[in-house]
Amino acid sequence: MDHLNEIIAEHRPEQVAVEQVFVNVNPQSTLMLGQARGAAICTAVLNDLAVAEYTALQVKQAVVGQGHADKEQVQEMVKRLLNLAGSPGADAADALACAICHAHGGLGLGKISTAGYRMKKGRLV
Repeated sequence: MDHLNEIIAEHRPEQVAVEQVFVNVNPQSTLMLGQARGAAICTAVLNDLAVAEYTALQVKQAVVGQGHADKEQVQEMVKRLLNLAGSPGADAADALACAICHAHGGLGLGKISTAGYRMKKGRLV
């Protein structure tokens, strides 16, 4: 949690978005993911940050346009939406996609800069 506190102190986020845990075929992995998620949420709450949670389906829907997209599709859309030079790794893409989902729904598009983007059905394209 100390490292998360350092990141929060350095970057001063106003809100936190996390993906909800899904049940995995490996119970040990699910348990470890839940513990890490819990630590992140606790750290955010202790720093007086609002925490929003989204399902993987919601994140994929917001970023790719369909909830059953594969990891490569998520990586490509994150790259395009954020105008990145290369595709982020799978874990980084998931985290960025969760932030994009939050920006689309949690903040409302009227509260983020959409300059240079086209809008289609309430989404940045």
